[in-house]
This record gives sequence, structure tokens and C-alpha cells, in this order.
Amino acid sequence: MTSEASFDTLESLQADIAKLFEHLPTSKHRQYIIQALATIVRLAQKSEEIERLDWKILSSALTDMERGFQLFYAYRHVRKVTIFGSARLSPETPEYRMAYEFARYVCRLGFMVMTGGGGGIMQAGNEGAGRENSFGLNIQLPFEQQANPIIEGDPKLIHFKYFFTRKLFLLKESDAIALFPGGFGTQDEAFECMTLSQTGKFGPVPLVLIDHPGGDYWRSWSKYIDKQLVQKGLVSPDDPSLYTVTDNLDVACKAITSFYQVYHSSRYVGDRLVIRLKSELSNAEVEQLNADFSDILVTGRIEKSQALPQEAQDEAFELPRLVLYFNQRDLGRLYQLIAMINRIGTPTAEEKAHPERK
Repeated sequence: MTSEASFDTLESLQADIAKLFEHLPTSKHRQYIIQALATIVRLAQKSEEIERLDWKILSSALTDMERGFQLFYAYRHVRKVTIFGSARLSPETPEYRMAYEFARYVCRLGFMVMTGGGGGIMQAGNEGAGRENSFGLNIQLPFEQQANPIIEGDPKLIHFKYFFTRKLFLLKESDAIALFPGGFGTQDEAFECMTLSQTGKFGPVPLVLIDHPGGDYWRSWSKYIDKQLVQKGLVSPDDPSLYTVTDNLDVACKAITSFYQVYHSSRYVGDRLVIRLKSELSNAEVEQLNADFSDILVTGRIEKSQALPQEAQDEAFELPRLVLYFNQRDLGRLYQLIAMINRIGTPTAEEKAHPERK
């Protein structure tokens, strides 16, 4: 095919897509749909540079994401806790029993539980939560990693083709992370959660590292972090505020529920961090935040606000806000700010009773 004929074909394709879009239902997300279609068309224009395998990866990744988006839409207002840990631990181990009890505990509090859908700690999480309160995000492998019997056959089980799309949903949909002892994969998940939190790509969410009573897996890990990273200046001295290490289920669950006592969620609008709250802080309380956390501001002050114009389509539009120019570096301090908001704010009785509702 000549380059001129190829250009004519692509022009025709773009016209066909534009015509097709006219017949789709009007969407408030029209801008992003057009951007996605335009990206695919641009890739098609580079057909000599994009190999067949690349198109297969793109197509399969989109299929993975389609399944994830469709599944989780119905549960978007329920907070979820993702449980990570070893697939090799048997039901007789204290770590398995601890994960089972933790999942049972958080579900009684109103949360749902997500796991990787496999055995070991993942099975313990699904078993403790019960099938009706469980999600399984499994991975297609030529060996191992069959779905555990608790979640097998459930419509809330997804088999992902790629690890990166699977991990996207395990983190994107989670409102808290609970890590139990595990191998390289669990260590990778722990460090990735903290890296993404530290760089502002994930969260803030509570991150709880849970040992069985008397266990020292995460306590030893925490000592390593302090000795090799904090004391050598490789991470901020406040970065351990990103996580809680405990062998007590009451402490673990309180770390999650207290995180959402007054704090609701946050997002960036331009270069401003917008923190949504379940109840408004007083002027005196905001002054206290400014006095204690001025070090994390690039400029200006922490200010009370209603939803910004750019948030017109935000489901949390009615919630009061705090707006600040956060330096996006001191994430440990941001977690300390959220802890103070929850400590000094006054949730209503309904909010206090239901921290699991978004």
C-alpha cells in the first residue's frame, strides 16, 4: 500500500470513528473517550513501528481493564481492604489464622476484602471475609495460582492476563492495605505500596503490616528500614508514618477505621492537593494545622474550601475540603496531617459508626 493510500485509509478510519461516536450515548467522560480513541488511531498510523505482539498486549490489557472497571463499579461506594501475603502458608500456620481473623474482623466493621485469589494468605483472607464479602483478582499462569476454593466460581473473581493490570486494580480499588508475612512477591508489594504512596501515585491509604502474636517478621523488617534507610538518610525520618506494624488485630483495625473518621479522600486539582472531609473543621482547627504543618507547603496556607469548579462531576462534590500546595515530597508528614485531622475533627455519630462508607 502506498503512503498516500495509507493516509486516505486512516483519514477514512478517523471519519468512521467520529461518525460512530455521534451515535454513542452522550457521556460526561466524552473528552477521555475521544483521547483514548485518538491514541489508538495514532498508533495505527505507525503500523510499521508497532509490532503484532504490541497490539496483542494493548488489546489484552484493555480487556483486563474492562473486566475490572465493570466489576468494581457496583461496589464503588464500599471501602475495601486488600490483603497481601504468602501463597505457601497452610491453614495450620499462625499467619494463616491471623489473616483469617483479620478478614473476619474488618468485614464485621463493614469493609470488603480483596486478595490475589490464590492460596495461603489469599485464601485465608477470602475465607475470613466469606464469599459474599470477597473479591479475587487472580493471575493466569501456566502453573500454580489456581483460584482458591472460597472464591472459585464467584462473579467477583477475575482472571487477569497481566500482573500490571492485576496490581493496578488491587491498589486502585483498595482503601487500606494489610500485609502478612510472605516471600519476594509480598516484599515487592510492600515496597511498591510505599513507593507509590511516597511519590503520590497511590493513596493516601492506611498500610498495616501484621505479624501473628509474638511474631517478628514485620518488626525485623521495620528495624531494617530504620537502620539501613532512615538512619542513612535514604528515606525521610517521617516515612515510617506511612505504615503501622502490629501483632494485635484491634490495633490493625483501628489503624484503618480511624484513618477514615474525618478524612474522606484526596485528589490533585492542578498543583493543589484537595483533601475531602466528612465534616468541616473549625477555623481554629485549621489554624492549628497551619501552625503544625507549614513545613510541607510550597506556598500559601492550608485553607477551607468547597468543591473547586474542576470538581463539578465529583461524586464527593458536597463534602467540605481543605486545599493546600503540598510539596509532594514529605508523604510521611502528609500522613501525620491526616492523623491530626482525624484526631481534632468531630465526626457525626453516623460517620463515626460507618467509616467504611465512601
